[in-house]
Amino acid sequence: MGRPSAKHRKAYDLDALLDVAVRVFLERGYDGASLDRVAAAAGITKASIFYHVRSKEELLLRGTGRAFDALFAVLDEPASTNGSALSRLKHVVRRTIEITLAMTPEVALLLRVRGNTRAERRILQRRREFDHLMAELFAAAQKENAVRDDVDARLATRLLFGMLNSVTEWYRRDGALHAPELTETVFKIAFAGLERE
Repeated sequence: MGRPSAKHRKAYDLDALLDVAVRVFLERGYDGASLDRVAAAAGITKASIFYHVRSKEELLLRGTGRAFDALFAVLDEPASTNGSALSRLKHVVRRTIEITLAMTPEVALLLRVRGNTRAERRILQRRREFDHLMAELFAAAQKENAVRDDVDARLATRLLFGMLNSVTEWYRRDGALHAPELTETVFKIAFAGLERE
C-alpha cells in the first residue's frame, strides 16, 4: 500500500472519509481494519485522516453515530411522542425500517460491534439504551391491550428488531427490491402477529 502521489490524492471531507471508513470496517471487521487501509481505500495519506479525526475509534464512533443520531431522533418526532402507544410503536418501527434501508452500512456496522474496545462498549451501551426504550414502548402498547400480552415485551422487541436488523445482511439499494415496498412488507409482517384482532 504505497502512499498516493500528491497528484492522485483526493480531497476528502469528514463525511466522505466516514463513508470509506464504514465500508472498510464492514469489509475487514473493525479489528482487522487499520487507518492505513482506510487511507488507501480513500486514496489519501494516513496523515490526512488526522486532519479530520484523532483515531480509528473516533471514525467508528462517528460512523455508527450517524445511524444512532437518526434512530434516536425518531423518538423525538411528534408521531413518536403523541397518540396511543400502538400508534407510537408503529411509527417508530416504520421509521426504523426506513433508516435501516437508507443507512444500511452504518446500521450494519453498529450491529457488528462486539465490545472489544472502549469505543465498542460505548456503542453497545447506546444499542442497549435504544432496545430498552423500544421494550418500554411495546410494554405500554400491551398495557393498552393493543398488542399481545402473552409474550414478554423485551423478548418481543428483540425478535422484532432482530427481523428488522437482518435486512442489513442482504438488502442492496441497487437490487430488485425497492425501499418503499420492502418497508411495507416488513411492517406488515412485524405487526401481523403482534396486534390484537
